[in-house]
Amino acid sequence: CLDLGRNDSYLARPDADLPVCFQQTVLVWVPLGFFWILAPWQLLPMCKSKAKKSSLTILYIIKQVLTALLVLAAVAELALTSVDDAEQGGVPAVLYTNPSLYIATWMMVLLIHEARRFCLPRDSGVLFCFLTLSLLCGILPFQSLVRKALQVGFYRKLCASPWSCSVPKNPEVTASFLSSITFEWYSRMVYKGYRKPLEIEDVWELKDKDKTKALYTAFEKNMKTEMKKARTKLEKRERKRRRREGDPDHVNGMSKAQSQDILVQEGLRPSQGYPRGWLLNTLAKTFKQNLLLAVAFKVVHDALVFLLSPPGLLIAFVSDEDSFAWQGYLYAILLFLTALVQSICLQQHFSLCFQLGINVRASLIAAIYKKSLTMSGATRKESTVGETGESHVKLGPSVLAGIKNMKNKDERMKIMTEILNGIKILKLFAWEPSFEKRVTDIRARELKNLVNFGYLQSVSVFVFTCAPSLVSLASFGVYVLVDENNILDAQKAFTAISLFNVLRFPLAMLPMVISSMVQTNVSTVRLERYLSGGDLDTSAIHQNHIAGNAVSFSEATFAWEQDGNAAIRDVTLDITPGSLVAVVGPVGSGKSSLVSAMLGEMENIKGHINIQGSLAYVPQQAWIQNQVIKACALLPDLKLLPAGDQTEIGEKGINLSGGQKQRVSLARAVYSDADIYILDDPLSAVDAHVAKYLFEQVLGPKGLLQKKTRILVTHSISFLPEVDNIVVLAGGAVSEHGSYNTLLANKGAFSQFLNLYGNQEEDVSEEKTAGTGNTGGYDIDPCLEERSDDAVTMTLRREASIHRRNLSRRGTLWAARWSPKAVLGVIACSLMGSTGPQVKFSMYVRYLRAVGWCLSFWIVMGYVGQNVAYVGSNLWLSDWTDDSVRYLNQTYPTHLRDLRIGVYGALGVAQGECGDTVFLLFATMLSVWGSMQASRIMHQQLLSNILRVPMSFFDTTPIGRIVNRFAKDIFTVDETIPMSFRSWLSCFMGIISTLVVICLATPFFAIVIVPLGIFYYFVLRFYISTSRQLRRLDSVTRSPIYSHFGETVSGLSVIRAYGHQERFLKHNEIIMDINQKSVYSWIISNRWLAIRLEFVGSLVVFFSALLAVIAKSTLEGGIVGLSVSSALNVTQTLNWLVRTSSELETNIVAVERVHEYMKVKNEAPWVTKNRPPRGWPSRGEIQFIDYKVRYRPELDLVLQGITCNIGSTEKIGVVGRTGAGKSSLTNCLFRVLEAAGGKIIIDDVDIATIGLHDLRNNLTIIPQDPVLFTGTLRMNLDPFDQYSDEEVWKALELAHLKTYVQGLPEGLLHLVSEGGENLSVGQRQLVCLARALLRKAKILILDEATAAVDLETDNLIQTTIRSEFADCTVLTIAHRLHTIMDSNRVMVLHAGQIVEFDSPEELLKKQGVFSGMAKDAGITSAESTALVSPKPSCPGIGLCSREAKRVASLAVQRQNIWT
Repeated sequence: CLDLGRNDSYLARPDADLPVCFQQTVLVWVPLGFFWILAPWQLLPMCKSKAKKSSLTILYIIKQVLTALLVLAAVAELALTSVDDAEQGGVPAVLYTNPSLYIATWMMVLLIHEARRFCLPRDSGVLFCFLTLSLLCGILPFQSLVRKALQVGFYRKLCASPWSCSVPKNPEVTASFLSSITFEWYSRMVYKGYRKPLEIEDVWELKDKDKTKALYTAFEKNMKTEMKKARTKLEKRERKRRRREGDPDHVNGMSKAQSQDILVQEGLRPSQGYPRGWLLNTLAKTFKQNLLLAVAFKVVHDALVFLLSPPGLLIAFVSDEDSFAWQGYLYAILLFLTALVQSICLQQHFSLCFQLGINVRASLIAAIYKKSLTMSGATRKESTVGETGESHVKLGPSVLAGIKNMKNKDERMKIMTEILNGIKILKLFAWEPSFEKRVTDIRARELKNLVNFGYLQSVSVFVFTCAPSLVSLASFGVYVLVDENNILDAQKAFTAISLFNVLRFPLAMLPMVISSMVQTNVSTVRLERYLSGGDLDTSAIHQNHIAGNAVSFSEATFAWEQDGNAAIRDVTLDITPGSLVAVVGPVGSGKSSLVSAMLGEMENIKGHINIQGSLAYVPQQAWIQNQVIKACALLPDLKLLPAGDQTEIGEKGINLSGGQKQRVSLARAVYSDADIYILDDPLSAVDAHVAKYLFEQVLGPKGLLQKKTRILVTHSISFLPEVDNIVVLAGGAVSEHGSYNTLLANKGAFSQFLNLYGNQEEDVSEEKTAGTGNTGGYDIDPCLEERSDDAVTMTLRREASIHRRNLSRRGTLWAARWSPKAVLGVIACSLMGSTGPQVKFSMYVRYLRAVGWCLSFWIVMGYVGQNVAYVGSNLWLSDWTDDSVRYLNQTYPTHLRDLRIGVYGALGVAQGECGDTVFLLFATMLSVWGSMQASRIMHQQLLSNILRVPMSFFDTTPIGRIVNRFAKDIFTVDETIPMSFRSWLSCFMGIISTLVVICLATPFFAIVIVPLGIFYYFVLRFYISTSRQLRRLDSVTRSPIYSHFGETVSGLSVIRAYGHQERFLKHNEIIMDINQKSVYSWIISNRWLAIRLEFVGSLVVFFSALLAVIAKSTLEGGIVGLSVSSALNVTQTLNWLVRTSSELETNIVAVERVHEYMKVKNEAPWVTKNRPPRGWPSRGEIQFIDYKVRYRPELDLVLQGITCNIGSTEKIGVVGRTGAGKSSLTNCLFRVLEAAGGKIIIDDVDIATIGLHDLRNNLTIIPQDPVLFTGTLRMNLDPFDQYSDEEVWKALELAHLKTYVQGLPEGLLHLVSEGGENLSVGQRQLVCLARALLRKAKILILDEATAAVDLETDNLIQTTIRSEFADCTVLTIAHRLHTIMDSNRVMVLHAGQIVEFDSPEELLKKQGVFSGMAKDAGITSAESTALVSPKPSCPGIGLCSREAKRVASLAVQRQNIWT
């Protein structure tokens, strides 16, 4: 009875049925066999789990009662069989076997229900499959019984609710099996996203096993094992190589540093100096379960594709007039079920693959971040911050524009970042056109490569997607040509076509896969090199207890590289607990290196350092978090800030001034309550009165830290008499140390240094007197300092009260501590306005307009032509296959055979399912050109506009946000949007052509399209709304990861010094998990959509087959084959249409974002028709006439009616406390701020009437921050090549840089690194001086130009300015008052008004504002300061010859002191 073929009497009739013996054996034993193979494993949770057993629920009791009833039913059936056997005899053994098996089975089910109480998901997938299989197998015996009783067919639909009884935080954890495989548990999220904008709190938490900490723990364990194996292999290879070379000591004749340089230059060549091949093994071991499960689902899916061929059976059924109707219905149902199972398997496969992807990404980012906290200096040099950040960032979607174009893109973004960071310098010097041209040239190369890559990609995809058409042509052609008896029928043709179509997707993906594999290999090499690099070696930093010593140096010699020159040499020094030690010395003497050695940041050559107790570190360049304290002079600042001490610190401290950043950094150190404080010149960034206050209140003998050990690196000599010990460094070694008086008495280098810069002992005593004396009625506010980011600080001041009122209503916006809740709060605020309504249709129109309407039309026509050829080709094939019926038992005409092959070949070459053949090759080529044109136009408009927006825009907009427009958004416009448009057109046309073919075969199918279309539309609307918001959530939550990483790298030494690595790791895990859950939710939303759309596709297949069965008598086999094979194709295409629609809508946001910055209001025109006279200004006279200015129309005035006259060649000092309007005055001269009233006249020209570049090109400024750009030294001095080399060398000579530049191998072509990092701060400021000397305008503005440099560089700059700009008008905004004491007049500003304006001598006589400031700085007369010369008596000359000689001799003496 098991051989259905021989029992054809049961099937070869209209009312077919299965034999009873088949029903009682096979249909019973198959589900039972499945159950008993897998059931024992379901009991493992009961045996192994340590989890607490969940409480009884009503559902559990009902299930157990029902199962017990099934046990009783099986027992009753066994009893009845025994009775029948006793009465009648001869009962088959199977009637005893089956009830017995069911009794054992239901008992096992009872145990499984109990075991599931130890698991979060209560239901069992095995039980679900067993019951479903039993139900399906039981339908046939059941219908047999019903037919016997009623003689009618009867079917009953059974369904189970997928909803669980309770609603957990993440419903996936407790979702039923059916809910899991259909992703029904996610429906609530989709509905919620459709009803309202999603917020990060709405997204469900990750499962514990998917959180970053759990993933990285497993990854790290495997990484250590695999890396150890790889190191062992590397050592073996090295030993073998050395034996072969016979030189074990000298490996390859070059130093490690040289080897690494070669590695960096070669880029992609695997290095021999690190273990390789371990990363992929680690990932495979860590995620093998996910990987194997994904492979298993794909194998099942592909097996169903190739092993089952229902279309062939259906075509055979239609072609056979004698076949029974039930066979057709069975084949239609088989088609539907096969498509359904394929869909479930495929979506589970994709879900696992994407989960694997984000889990790998999380593990690698966590590993990179942890490595960044522990890596050594050598590793940091090998992997620059940019490269590390790139590895960190590129663990997202692959960039497919080729290695060469990546280089252009990196170069463009590097320059753009520098432009944005130094935008104020570009505007002040009117250098925007030069840098715009640099960026445009790089962009042109980038777009050229992009077009070439696009053409290459079009051709490669054309070749790969032609393959199925060519294969089908070749197969059919060979089949009919080899034997004249071979006639192509519908069953053979369309079964083959269905299988050929399976090849289309993998062949289309093959080029992308190859490209991804190349990039994966590159990334793997870089990651292996980085992660296997050396960690920080702190073995030379001891923690031993030594009585009477807090810090002890013992012959300590340290270098920045293991094989490099020693930066500090043979330092032996003991520092007693509770002492204040000052470390002094000239630039390059090793002060910062000494600090770094104590922090363990350098390579130990010999000796050691013993540190007893905890450390706190304040770096020279403040690296801040949001911590504050009163003693650090921040209380008034807190009153300014919108949320007080709860204010969130912006990117790079954008909402804090330089001094505020430094004081916050100091406050953090005080808060840490450490034993030893290392302070790397923290007082240089603040004014003299603030520095004095901080020293007295925090650092000095009576400050908060008086009982702590303090090591203070300083350039300020005014505090030295109050320290316990002074260490003088020269050339990396201690030249002398002792108390202030001892060093003075020794008459050594330190004493000579003090004598060079004036009698400091007297100044200090005067400063003490001034500090305690009366300040002339002017209240000294030590919390306000002069260095302020003018736009930000002034804006904060005026808006603080408004913010505070809002905060009192809303509560605190920002949380102060790092916790998941706090981070979510920050992200929630970031999301305000970012989850807006649907993208405007005008953005699509704007993009197509940039492409060009003509090009857009012909691109669409290409796709239409391709699909017309596709339909024609398939209709021709359908007609060809009908020849087998027309010429049945006849000789097939040769001419007809040749005609069929020829026409099919021509149409086949002209079409292709993926749309990348002749018609589409034409369309894609045009789209590549059009998209390049759109990219060029949009980038040029964006760049041009950004360079023309006012400075207030940059003051209030984070640089990262603008960079993102030029990086991610322009990349989206370049590459992602064109691909999305092409994919959308291809899918849309493909679906239309498929539906047309099916309707041609079975016109009634048009009726089915309507309800399917409605269902499709609603699913589409639900999904796109949620998907768009999830993508935005992903974007917003991804930014903090990169920001935190960059912040960590920049503050690495501070984090290590405080020992807060674990806190930062924890924070990284928190922000990673927040991003992971939004990405995971988006992945599940795609699967939720796909399973439903593929269900629609399966219904399309079912109805096309069902209608073909119903209309069998009117159809040919060929048209049925065409209809069904087309319907099988539409399943994936429907899914892709929604995906591409969603992606297109998501990506078109980039056009909206770019357009937003293209429409920012510009500053005044660079050049106008009203040009100033040639040689203007010739005298340098400046008149302010009732000049008023405000930062924004709604804010108060910052300059309130300034009126003054500045004569030709006059030297003016400008002073005042924070907010007085000093920087605003400078900004007004350059029209960075435009007038709200009044005017400025320079040499009889109203500056408001001329172009900005005409104005700025004729003024010169030496700014506070020395900003340099990547490029040659000459480019940094003369970007327009306006001056000859002789003029450039002359400027360098006057700036005291000629000797240094001549010593460089490339001279003027010496490459300046990013931010000028390969030059010291002093050298950078001297380069800025050389710029001013080169331009030599008649008006010079010094904006606190020497605020951040040491006294020596200050001396050089002041000397040059006095001599070279003697015939110029000079405005000096003072930071150190001694720099303006030799001015002709001093302008004292207060609250935007001039309160005093006279010569320094006259102002000192008055008991006014200036007098109070001077006393606070220890100045009582114009002659009491160092670095000043008497007021020149020679007319028109800055210095008389006698004074010039004196200054020159002092400069020579300074250079010789430290030798």
